[in-house]
Amino acid sequence: MIEATPTYAGIDWSWQHHALCIVDDDGQRIEEATVPHTRPGLAKITLLLRRHGVERVGIERGDGPVVEHLIHDGFEVVVISARQVKSLRARYGAAGNKDDRFDAFVLADALRTDAGRWAVVQPDSDETIALRMLVRARHDLIDHRIAVHNQLLAVLQHNFPGAIGLFSQLDIGISLAFLRRFPSEAKAAWLSELRMAHWLKANAYCGRHTPARLVGHLREAATGRITGAAAEASEVIVLTLVDLLTTLRQEQEQLEARIKEALLAHPDGPIFQSLPRAGVVRAATLLAEIGDCRARFPDPAALAAAAGVAPSTRQSGKHLNVAYRRGCNKQLRAALVDWAQDTPRANAWARDTYDRARARGCRHPHAARILAQGWTRILWRCWHDQVPYNPDLHGRLNSLLPEAA
Repeated sequence: MIEATPTYAGIDWSWQHHALCIVDDDGQRIEEATVPHTRPGLAKITLLLRRHGVERVGIERGDGPVVEHLIHDGFEVVVISARQVKSLRARYGAAGNKDDRFDAFVLADALRTDAGRWAVVQPDSDETIALRMLVRARHDLIDHRIAVHNQLLAVLQHNFPGAIGLFSQLDIGISLAFLRRFPSEAKAAWLSELRMAHWLKANAYCGRHTPARLVGHLREAATGRITGAAAEASEVIVLTLVDLLTTLRQEQEQLEARIKEALLAHPDGPIFQSLPRAGVVRAATLLAEIGDCRARFPDPAALAAAAGVAPSTRQSGKHLNVAYRRGCNKQLRAALVDWAQDTPRANAWARDTYDRARARGCRHPHAARILAQGWTRILWRCWHDQVPYNPDLHGRLNSLLPEAA
């Protein structure tokens, strides 16, 4: 019986078209094609791969519709990052030319020569993918809200300075209600202490500032535009931005409700919610970015490296350089550091780890990453063993509690 000759494939993908290259065991091209990013185009990729007996495909990213299509059709997908592909081009010439078909060949040939170096994509469950979509959509929505907030702030600085600092934040409910009722300095001039008191009561104000103090803030602020076409234009802009901020806040609340629902229904939800100071959104973000495929991170060091909280070490002879790790999952790093830097408020071990890092001269961002790297060992063990965090089993924490007492 004649054994089939191994074949390897690489795909240089884009949102418009995909370049496919298939090579044999000697590295010779046996099929090349460029197909559109359509259903028939993806079907043609599957047809060509099966025609040549390809089982494993190299690609530059581990998610997206192409990867999902290949996994759904039974192929193994191997991620070779764009940075690695750029370095691999030097194997085939010093010019370093960039071409979609050539990159597809580089991906396929790298899979042929260094198959053991690349990790096969391990897909997450649909529940995890859905949670990740919700979490990232919320993050994008917050970015939009911040942009609109800054735009409103800039308009008020020129036209209605008294509205800035009147309440604790510019985009909270009471502040937006005030700007909707009094979008210009001319309209706010109508307010007396009594009228302000009536308005605050009607809008269920629960802050600590008195009506007299709020009116005084309006009177003491710099003068903005009161009359004229510019003042009228400013009022229209303020009302538009207030409505937009109100909508963004409402949509964010709806997304957070869906995130909470998805987290409660997820099998790994109790693990991440058991972490100190994790809450709902933080727990959901950590779960969404780490995923539920245990094979992706075989040890805590792999998780720390993927999250960018482990330093990047380079050594040559007597020279040793320890630097900030830039190649990582940026969303995972942000989520992990955001959570870790808040844990000293609720965990004695986290407080001790952070304080010792600061005592060594580390600035806050560095100390937070050191603490986050320490938490990855604990988080990985809970996640890998599928058990919630139990402070009674945290040895260093239990040794610190009697000392603190």
